[in-house]
Amino acid sequence: MLLDGALPVSIDQAVQRLRDGELVAMPTETVYGLAADATSPDAVTKIFSAKGRPSNHPLIVHVADAQGVGTFAASVPPVAERLMRAFWPGPLTLILPRRPEVGASVAGEQDTIGVRCPAHPVALALLRACAEAGIAGLAAPSANRFGRVSPTTAAHVQAEFGDGLLVLDGGACAIGIESSIVDCSRAVPVLLRPGMLSREQLEAACGERLRSPDELAGPSPRASGTLESHYAPQAKVRLMSARMLQAALDVLGDAGPRIAVYARAPLRVRAPQVLLRRMPDDAADTARQLFAVLREFDAQGVQLIWVETPPEAAEWDGVRDRVQRAAAG
Repeated sequence: MLLDGALPVSIDQAVQRLRDGELVAMPTETVYGLAADATSPDAVTKIFSAKGRPSNHPLIVHVADAQGVGTFAASVPPVAERLMRAFWPGPLTLILPRRPEVGASVAGEQDTIGVRCPAHPVALALLRACAEAGIAGLAAPSANRFGRVSPTTAAHVQAEFGDGLLVLDGGACAIGIESSIVDCSRAVPVLLRPGMLSREQLEAACGERLRSPDELAGPSPRASGTLESHYAPQAKVRLMSARMLQAALDVLGDAGPRIAVYARAPLRVRAPQVLLRRMPDDAADTARQLFAVLREFDAQGVQLIWVETPPEAAEWDGVRDRVQRAAAG
């Protein structure tokens, strides 16, 4: 069921579904999420079942504001408070020590939990209405089958789950890739997943350098979207330099497999079975369309997707992370 997320009656219907322990899809500024009451283990189990997601792969709790964090987090370190002030509502998830009595199923039974406050007006309206109804937060991973391409429109969600799921339509997602994830549960902040917030922006708000997981002894908390293979379309993805792309295109014959190419560089394409789509020169524009483009290629029935490797510049970190994980699928 597709509802206009801007209408109060749609929010009311979604809240009732959530109070009944059912699932609802909601838009955020990053991607659409498959939401359930984060304090209800039975409702959370339905997310894992619907997605085909391993129960030890943690979810992210979405809250209406920073005050909602206290329901789920045992403590909020000063560095996390600084990040909240700088970027919430927005595309940033914080890993915090978890209250032992809440959110175990959401957290994959870890003693930490991921929390964020999204910036999308429909998501915020839903979260505020849920808070008034006694639902402190919504567990909401991306609304797609586990490991596949994340949805950035309501139509993408319907394609995944059909008409039985209530979907709040909030238009196309403004950012298009998932939030940055910063672990604030240890002595120093650690960047677990890049997004469209740059490392420089995050470090300026932290007041200190962000570490990488391999800089610290011991394992990092498991976090959403950090598996080696993720965000993968049905077609096989391969990353290539512009030179390698052109060389590969030059040797293609007419009888080869149907191939999609997503690249910034101007390329000569002679084989008729090649579908060429230009990647924007701007990282934010690329992030906004990336998942929609991968879904479009799958819909066209291509067997291979060749992607020009994104630049090494910091603003491309989030896009590069997603296409690398897609290529590992």
